[in-house]
Amino acid sequence: MIYQKNIERIEELVENQNEWRSSTINLIASENVMSKRARRLMGSDFCHRYAEGHPGERYYQGTEIIDEIESRVKQHLKSLLDCEHLEVRPVSGTVANDTVFSRYIRPGDIVMVNSTSGGGHISHHRHGSVGKYSSNIINFPLMPDGYHIDVKETINILERVPVKVLIMGKSLYLFPDPVKELAPLCRDKGIALIYDAAHVLGLIAGKRFPDPLKEGADVVIASTHKTFFGSQRGIIYSNMKDTDWIKIDKGAFPGSSSNHHLDTLVSLAMTTFEFIVFGEAYADQVVRNAKTLAGALEKRGFTVEGKEFGYTQSHQVALNVKDLGGGDEAARVLKDNNIICNMNLLPFDPLSKATNPSGVRIGVQEMTRVGMEEKEMETIAELMKRCLLDGKYVGEDVRDFRKNYQIIWYSFDDDFIALEKSKQLSCTHGKV
Repeated sequence: MIYQKNIERIEELVENQNEWRSSTINLIASENVMSKRARRLMGSDFCHRYAEGHPGERYYQGTEIIDEIESRVKQHLKSLLDCEHLEVRPVSGTVANDTVFSRYIRPGDIVMVNSTSGGGHISHHRHGSVGKYSSNIINFPLMPDGYHIDVKETINILERVPVKVLIMGKSLYLFPDPVKELAPLCRDKGIALIYDAAHVLGLIAGKRFPDPLKEGADVVIASTHKTFFGSQRGIIYSNMKDTDWIKIDKGAFPGSSSNHHLDTLVSLAMTTFEFIVFGEAYADQVVRNAKTLAGALEKRGFTVEGKEFGYTQSHQVALNVKDLGGGDEAARVLKDNNIICNMNLLPFDPLSKATNPSGVRIGVQEMTRVGMEEKEMETIAELMKRCLLDGKYVGEDVRDFRKNYQIIWYSFDDDFIALEKSKQLSCTHGKV
């Protein structure tokens, strides 16, 4: 009987999570939601199975069906991202990072990265993946605004210091990194230019953010569940020579993975097809929503970072909330009002402020996926203003607001397809 109660409690907690999160405004910049059809594919027999190696070259029998699925995922992602080589076996973006870093960074190598307070991801630093291979890590110099790399000073450093690897891409990522400006010098000096597109993969695939491969990056690593609305996995892709790609291939298997979580790979197949059809429209709406939300927050009295550059060119908005108790306090108050985001260091914050930094990081990609557009961004800004600036409880207002946004847009779900057909019919009859 005691086991039955424990089992029922776990089931109850899962139901509580499902109900609660579907009634919140989720602004976590590293999360998204999958369509119902993609989610239904998870938990199939594939969650029990192994498939080491490549399709057609497995170390196990009985893999013919997953071989076809994996081959299709790679084929369609290559087409979507316009690349020659693509690896889908990493089970997360950080595992993809480690796969690549382990191939390029030798002990003692000088590696240049975006600083933690400058937006760099923890895996790029001493306590993360890069730190496993070298402790000789230096930061990109930043422009006074803190959100742009100082290209001129970076070139000066690269001319004087024997840097072996540049790692671009960020976790707090409002504006593009200067891949195009630095790639020629990297090629001349034999510096590997690695681009971490974890946050902006969907914007790149949707043609709303610069393409790092076209701008000169050697290899791109990414998560598939942030602006790209797939299952939680990682990918690596490149246009390098076949002989150079071999080291990435070996880094993925056996270097960083054995079995590669086949049930989530199947869901990635579905979401890749959705992105091929809907990705450009989705990415365009994401960027427009981020810009609208940033302006609406500024208009209501918040200090929004990057104003002089148009606030953002990505899915993210950064708020400076140091006068509101700091990022930890602001994020906690918002969560208690059913608005979910995370505290974040802002440029030039000391690392000692990591537990209560100056900033809050906001991402609009998930709320875009449930059908929110510019007018809804104004509503979100007003709710945040009433909560943080006016000190009012808006949790029930948030729940009421979110009730109208339960359909997953840009998907093959029946309810979205029905919604699209209804719109087309209304337009045909002059009702819209």
